[in-house]
Amino acid sequence: MEGVPPHKPDPAKVRAALDSQLIALDEPPYDGPEGLAALLGACVAVVLRAFERGISPERDATRFAVRHLLDKLATAAPGRTVEVRVPPYAAVQCVAGPRHTRGTPPNVVETDARTWLELATGLLTWAEATAAGRVSASGSRADLSDHLPLR
Repeated sequence: MEGVPPHKPDPAKVRAALDSQLIALDEPPYDGPEGLAALLGACVAVVLRAFERGISPERDATRFAVRHLLDKLATAAPGRTVEVRVPPYAAVQCVAGPRHTRGTPPNVVETDARTWLELATGLLTWAEATAAGRVSASGSRADLSDHLPLR
């Protein structure tokens, strides 16, 4: 949300979730850079690999990956006009414009974790996701195509 710093997870918990996901993929534990940004980026990549292989990703790794990319969206497109929901993992408000204060926001985007990760990383376009019914977007400002993929 506007004025609220992005969520900062505990690097040790991110590392544990990342290693757990790698083990579930029969891959060795993470041996890359230890900074939080690197760990979260690796988490995104490994969760996407799980989806690509048809394996259900680990819940904690998915939560960290989804939250990380939602926080990046909120930072890149600050505001409170659109609520982006990726249940059951997280939701953020973003995009400049009329501020929403109570009840259900007039502009809501909702999708699943896989679709969100693919949209945010550029593996899927907004047009492809909406045409395939993988995104529910309501409201006149709920089109995120100008903000995706995240850089």
